[in-house]
Amino acid sequence: MIKEVLVVEGKMDVVAIDKAVEADCIITEGFNLKPQALKNIEQAYKKRGIIIMTDPDSAGERIRKFLSKRFPEAKHAFVPVEEATAHDDIGIEQAKPEAIRKALAKVRTLDWEPKQIFSGADLIIHGLSGAPEASSRRARLGEKLGLGFANAKTFLTRLNHYGVGREEFDRAIAEMAQEDEEHAGKQEGI
Repeated sequence: MIKEVLVVEGKMDVVAIDKAVEADCIITEGFNLKPQALKNIEQAYKKRGIIIMTDPDSAGERIRKFLSKRFPEAKHAFVPVEEATAHDDIGIEQAKPEAIRKALAKVRTLDWEPKQIFSGADLIIHGLSGAPEASSRRARLGEKLGLGFANAKTFLTRLNHYGVGREEFDRAIAEMAQEDEEHAGKQEGI
């Protein structure tokens, strides 16, 4: 049983979560956020804490930002786009139980006074911005770090706001490089 209450967008998200973990959920019904839903989220936030687990799309990001401002000590779980996509639809409801469990194992808390550890140069140096494969590299790194997928600007913000340290970042980049080498070796052997 997860102590915190999960905040999700829809009823089918709750069905997917129930297949993965035992947790209480509050549904936002998209960006509608009716007064009663906000009241329920606030009560859960004060009593047990909340984990925001919105869909990995622009609407989900808008809901996450709105809730983050209102509930600054909320925790965040990100399911990667690839693991939340099926039948041309993106959402937590599409995620397999393992993807949901992985996201919850990498919960992050937003730090309102960010550490300025990372800069745009870090993204460029590591092929996360301005490179042909930058988008897919950010998606892979986001999955490893539990930050989800984002454009370069948002990804940089997440690196500095969600407590990622230089050592953790470097380790994940090294893992990606090793995976790339292994993949290239398999391609040569074909």
